[in-house]
Amino acid sequence: MVWEVPVSVVLPLYVLAAVVGIALILKLTKDRTRKISNLRFYVQILAVVVIFMGLIIGPFNQPFWAPLGVSPRDRLIGSDFLGNQMPDGIPFPVLACYYPNGRTVTCPIWQLQAYIFPFWSYPRGYDVFYSTSGLEKLGVVVGSLIVAALVFGRSYCGWLCPFGLFQDVLTRIRKATRLKHRAFSDSTNKKLSQSRYVIIATFIILSVIFGSYYIFGTELIPGTIAGGPGGTEPGIVSSINEPFCLVCPMRPLCSLVESGIGSMNFSYISKIVYGPFWIIGGYISSINLTVLTIVIILSLAYRRFWCRICPLGALTGLFSTFTPFKQIALTKLEKDAQKCTKCGICKRACPTQATDMYTKKGGDVTESKCILCARCVELCPYDDALKIKFAGKPVVTSRNWLADKNVKT
Repeated sequence: MVWEVPVSVVLPLYVLAAVVGIALILKLTKDRTRKISNLRFYVQILAVVVIFMGLIIGPFNQPFWAPLGVSPRDRLIGSDFLGNQMPDGIPFPVLACYYPNGRTVTCPIWQLQAYIFPFWSYPRGYDVFYSTSGLEKLGVVVGSLIVAALVFGRSYCGWLCPFGLFQDVLTRIRKATRLKHRAFSDSTNKKLSQSRYVIIATFIILSVIFGSYYIFGTELIPGTIAGGPGGTEPGIVSSINEPFCLVCPMRPLCSLVESGIGSMNFSYISKIVYGPFWIIGGYISSINLTVLTIVIILSLAYRRFWCRICPLGALTGLFSTFTPFKQIALTKLEKDAQKCTKCGICKRACPTQATDMYTKKGGDVTESKCILCARCVELCPYDDALKIKFAGKPVVTSRNWLADKNVKT
């Protein structure tokens, strides 16, 4: 008989650890220029546990985790309250790879591609059945993205995204080795920011081309009819399903980490299939391994490099920092022009090199590059000059820390 720890026991223990840890950080961190950063780092770790809850309760039913019970991949969290519309999990605006994470939440980029091709009208997906059309599923994903962005903006990127945490760890490694970070010119950084929209548009267009037979009745790319001779069969990862996933750096990172700790069977990623992308198992291509390597190198040199070109961050920013969404977004970074002295600390502190909090005169200075990490607020040495507000109420405000004896200058 297999001993199981029910979720009703795991979750309260997790909540207790979260509350105690947050309280200790707020109490014990004396340096006011690090308190928010330390809190954010801890919240990021907590978020990874929630997002990859399958690591706790047994993804793929691996023997190593068997005593802890079955995984959310079997329970399909999200289908209970979203019905059969979203059996893949809850759309959540962070890079949390669909394949290994146990389907607690699902990366919307994967869904946006998959529901165009190959699951636009094909009823069977990766071990699940769809009862709605591709257009309806896309409506749920986009609607979820808009609501999430309007409520919390790009704070998902700054506080919850697992790949954001990975980049912050790389930053801490760089600091520990006493390497100085580099900065892009404002014009280059602006171009990188604009490239995010080109990236997401390119892969959505590719998905539409691949799924043209089911959407328009015309096969634009030979071999993209499901079940046909040489065609792509939905339910099997092929060389063209979800094209962005073949270059996404989070997919190999998830698979390699989880295989390394024994929560995913290594055979899922160890088999090399020779094809246009040299698929390794069903999860990794030589392209996204190369992209991951490049991103790691650049993230050691430039803080939060991937966040500057991330297409998911672009969508979240689109639905929270551009008109008409900007006017009704709940989470905002605001500046008091009368209290700002243009010292430039906020601009130098920003990990993605956002500039509006420095260049704009005042008011709402949230921009699409801003990940709402609150580092600029934390380092601003003037009382109430910068604030992060939620629904008009201040959540974090800047404080004069210059005379604080606990601050290391």
